[in-house]
Amino acid sequence: MNDSQIIREIKDGNAECFEELIHRYERKILSFIYHMLKSSQLDHLAEDLCQETFYKAFRSLKTFREVEASFSTWLYTIARNTVLSELRKHKSVQVSIDESGVVPEAPADRLPESETLRNEKVALVRHAINNLPEKQRSALILREYDQLEYVEIANILGQTVSSVKSLLFRARNNVKTQVEPYFLEPVFADSERVNRS
Repeated sequence: MNDSQIIREIKDGNAECFEELIHRYERKILSFIYHMLKSSQLDHLAEDLCQETFYKAFRSLKTFREVEASFSTWLYTIARNTVLSELRKHKSVQVSIDESGVVPEAPADRLPESETLRNEKVALVRHAINNLPEKQRSALILREYDQLEYVEIANILGQTVSSVKSLLFRARNNVKTQVEPYFLEPVFADSERVNRS
């Protein structure tokens, strides 16, 4: 069954079918939420917010209209709003590079230099992403981490495709500006060809 058929079943009273939608989308939604929270050091809340997202979706399923958006787009929108609501509660939380959550498993003097440098780069990029305006950050995570198409991102963010491309271009440039002094190689491989896609 496709999503539409499952949703029809649920609306007709077969609530057990919602388990199939959870099975289909849980990993993607959890990954999206995790990456949205990681830079604010709230990633430990990812599973709770993922469950909250599916709970909200189930409660609101009767109002879902396929003509307006696909189920996955609608679900990502609920997830994004749930995360933004949580981030507003924790807006006083500031992440420093030292608190980025990247902790080597062995003391740094025992790690190969390349591993230490990689961990530092990850921390710098996370810090830079955390400093982005919210829409740029959302667009970047949806594209780079969740590999969503421009049209899907546009629907989730309530933007046009060209606006999404512009947001991504600005987000990548902002991250690049913040971390460029520490990198020899590009941060995002496709940052230069963003407008060609």
